[in-house]
Amino acid sequence: MPTVPDDEPVRYERQGPVATVTMNRPDYRNAQNSALTYALDRAFYRAADDDEVKVVVLAGAGKHFSAGHDIGTPERDAHLPFDRKAGLWWDHSDKAGAESRFARESEVYLGMCRRWRELPKPMIASVQGACVAGGLMLAWICDLIVASDDAFFADPVVRMGIPGVEYFAHPWVMPPRIAKEFLYTGDRMTARRAYEVGMINRVVPRAELTDQTMELAHRVAEMPRMGLALTKRAVNQAEDLQGLHTGLDSVFGLHHLAHAHNAETAHDSLGGMDVRGMKEASS
Repeated sequence: MPTVPDDEPVRYERQGPVATVTMNRPDYRNAQNSALTYALDRAFYRAADDDEVKVVVLAGAGKHFSAGHDIGTPERDAHLPFDRKAGLWWDHSDKAGAESRFARESEVYLGMCRRWRELPKPMIASVQGACVAGGLMLAWICDLIVASDDAFFADPVVRMGIPGVEYFAHPWVMPPRIAKEFLYTGDRMTARRAYEVGMINRVVPRAELTDQTMELAHRVAEMPRMGLALTKRAVNQAEDLQGLHTGLDSVFGLHHLAHAHNAETAHDSLGGMDVRGMKEASS
């Protein structure tokens, strides 16, 4: 099976019934710029269209799964236009203020994550190292999460005065009081703790992460395709009946209220925080 070249933001390969989609910005801890986001979307569509694929694995190249949204690499491209795929909001690149940010984030963050969650084939996140902020969103849209024993999870954006990442699934992927502690402190949650609170399925030694993820993926792939698709839909519908879908909309509005407040009272819509500031505050 041909793979995407190593210099592309996302690599794609298939082993029998399992497609592996790998974020490929290891020098930047797989920070998500728009180019990577749209490359992920194309890879997921490729897996959806391939009748030979029954399970999709999402992974990150290098030491870390994903450090979140790109807020400071040389390839940050939030200002650039892209062909929109996840919704009908207009192009953000020639707009200003909340009109620009709301349109872009409705597309590349909330819209993309919602649509990927509905991919009618099981998705398994294979997580090592950092799974921070926007990285959580990518793991959470997957049906299963296998994490290495060196993995950690964090959503530190409350330090920006913002109530969590755009795909606000926190109270559904962990108990509400744990979610509040997770957000209020911004502290890292270890893989073992994430397993204890039910956010992830398995913790495995770092050296065995790929093999154990693939073993699980191939085991799931033994099930009939239609049965897997309907089961995924059934559980997703149950989550939506518990308020996930409307909850995401509600908190997305609060998220953008926070951006607007920051823009009026602080240095910028991120509350004056940059990559270095976030690292220093979290250390």
